Amino acid sequence: MRRIHERVLGPSKIGISSSTSDIWLLGVCYKISQVSSSGDVDASNGLAAFKRDFSSRILMTYRKGFDAIGDTKITSDFGWGCMLRSSQMLVAQALLFHQLGRSWRKPLQKPFEQAYIEILHQFGDSEATAFSIHNLVEAGKIYGLAAGSWVGPYAMCRSWESLARFKREENDLEHQSLPMAVYVVSGDEDGERGGAPVVCVEDASRHCFEFSRCRADWTPILLLVPLVLGLDKVNSRYIPSLQATFTFPQCLGILGGKPGASTYIVGVQEENVFYLDPHDVQLVVNLSQDNQEADTSSYHCDIIRHIPLDSIDPSLAIGFFCRDKDDFDDFCLRASKLADESNGAPLFTVAQTHSSFKPISHGNALDDTGEVREDDSLGVVPDMDGSIHEDDWQLL
Repeated sequence: MRRIHERVLGPSKIGISSSTSDIWLLGVCYKISQVSSSGDVDASNGLAAFKRDFSSRILMTYRKGFDAIGDTKITSDFGWGCMLRSSQMLVAQALLFHQLGRSWRKPLQKPFEQAYIEILHQFGDSEATAFSIHNLVEAGKIYGLAAGSWVGPYAMCRSWESLARFKREENDLEHQSLPMAVYVVSGDEDGERGGAPVVCVEDASRHCFEFSRCRADWTPILLLVPLVLGLDKVNSRYIPSLQATFTFPQCLGILGGKPGASTYIVGVQEENVFYLDPHDVQLVVNLSQDNQEADTSSYHCDIIRHIPLDSIDPSLAIGFFCRDKDDFDDFCLRASKLADESNGAPLFTVAQTHSSFKPISHGNALDDTGEVREDDSLGVVPDMDGSIHEDDWQLL
């Protein structure tokens, strides 16, 4: 399976490159080069911290031996479930960040935290667990999900939106399976007209309000941004912005890889990205939600793999988690600045409302006084030399 995977995805490298550049892992920076008192370069502290953080991220892989999915006889997702597993990893990170914080690391000794075990339990491979591939397939049928078939990032994001909605309808507010609103930044009426997707503050607020059943103006929110950044490969104009997203404290990483070989990308160092790989087949494990002595080793990985960022498929999805309104506002400021610095090739932009849909990062940029500066360019942004290029966006 590994040889087949590497033939599709391309050869991956094990370990960390010899570069002494900083590593960004889901919003946390690790300094690889540190000068000791003797003047020697010591990378051990930063590397050790990075490795522990990496190995604490939740890994989801192919499983075999679970109950058949729906009316099928399929009892393994071997060969087709990598996008579903990659998306499970991203959502699991959002739950970790929400319930245990970004600084959480897997304890070296048992018993484990109850919240950690409960998170893993929800991704068990049966209809009884909230975020199993069984329930994802069922929720995503209207977007083309089917057991035994591969699915792309856009349909995967929409399937999570549907699953979150179904689970919200099943449970009362105090017993939410996914304790956050889900906002897919793509595919609405305006987003389908081409150009960079727009994170609309009005829409985000509406998602939170509906999630709380009209009881709160704001709740935790999971942002999923499916993108197509080129034809056969990612257009090089987008690479700096993709790298920069890993510096956001709200970063949940990227669902990406090659067609038919999805991975979960969690970090970046210069032109290389680090990822968790779902393409290993393991026996099914359904953890009891109150077993704090459980063996969770199959949900973590010490093997660090990296590939060049420009080698991944241009069809991908980026995730962000905002804990509250202040966190969301911080995300919007960072996203607007990133769009301003994109030289006319933003991954996505930010707007306050649908009424104008002039992105804060372009048409309504903030001037030096903090006031909104109007612009009639209709969102067309010239390069530094004043020329205007047609972008590489495709309809999702």
